[in-house]
Amino acid sequence: MTDVQSASTDPYILLEIIKLQTEIAKQGLDLSGVVAAVVERIPTFTNAEGAIVEYIEGEDMVYRGASGFARPLLGTRVKREASLSGLCVRLGQILRSDDILVDPRVDLSPFGDVGVRSMVVAPLGHDGSIVGVLKIVSSNTYAFTVRDIRVLELMSELVAAAMYHAARNETNALYQQATHDALTGLANRSLFFDRLRHRTYPGRRQPDPLGILVIDLDGLKRINDSFGHRAGDAALRETALRISRIPRRTDIVARLGGDEFGVILTEISTRKDLIAIVERIANETDQPFRFEGRTLHLTASIGHARYPDDGIDVDSLLEAADRSMYQMKRSRTTARVTERELTHKHVF
Repeated sequence: MTDVQSASTDPYILLEIIKLQTEIAKQGLDLSGVVAAVVERIPTFTNAEGAIVEYIEGEDMVYRGASGFARPLLGTRVKREASLSGLCVRLGQILRSDDILVDPRVDLSPFGDVGVRSMVVAPLGHDGSIVGVLKIVSSNTYAFTVRDIRVLELMSELVAAAMYHAARNETNALYQQATHDALTGLANRSLFFDRLRHRTYPGRRQPDPLGILVIDLDGLKRINDSFGHRAGDAALRETALRISRIPRRTDIVARLGGDEFGVILTEISTRKDLIAIVERIANETDQPFRFEGRTLHLTASIGHARYPDDGIDVDSLLEAADRSMYQMKRSRTTARVTERELTHKHVF
């Protein structure tokens, strides 16, 4: 039996495909959820160490989903003309590179710090046209077999069908689904990283100052446990609304996943301006809100960083913002402990 035939008849592969179909069905019209499910699941039944979904945006290919060791590439943007993904789109067929370091078809620039050595790329069709690619990657050369190619072919058809139904035949809707969070309507993690990488691109002649905020909603688990996930979803939507009141139209507000939000603030002249926005958002998010007759309390820990003062690349900026956020968490925890101790002394 050939690899191609075994991929189609292997009970394990068929079971995994059914599981993925079920997961996609659960996502409904949330295309970003579909993409996340696909890239997380595919490495579990192929030789891949990571999976990527790229979308065509103008002359670029943009990484809208990434898993495994390829996850840091999320939001990366490369030129179609110079990439294997772009060639896959032009030819409309699956392509394999057994060693990208000696393959002139591959743009190596995204992979330098990740360690990708081989890949397979499959086109994603939507309403008669190709809108992106599904890619599996490995840190080993010659990692993929004909069986992996067949699996990717089956998966790409599945993803393309989900994209078609999620987008309702509308290309603009497809972009919206791929780049925005279904629950809050905010930009999603992929679009946030795309915009942040674009604005901190090393080749920019005159880097414009930016403010970066990482916002963690405190107590969401407590709300979910006490009042149910409907209350938790309401808390997330309310937080998104409050955060969005502060920035300007040119700023990006995103839900990064779970209870974490991110903000890219343009034209931040001084750190004092950045701190002022942090304080305004903290004041907004610390106010209680009403849900089905109950008063629920929200707080948020906010970390901040300023480009280029705190870093000149995405990773260093986010690390600085995370340190700032955890410092705020620690100070709030210390304040609560002190308050409880004082209350305890007063009572007794």
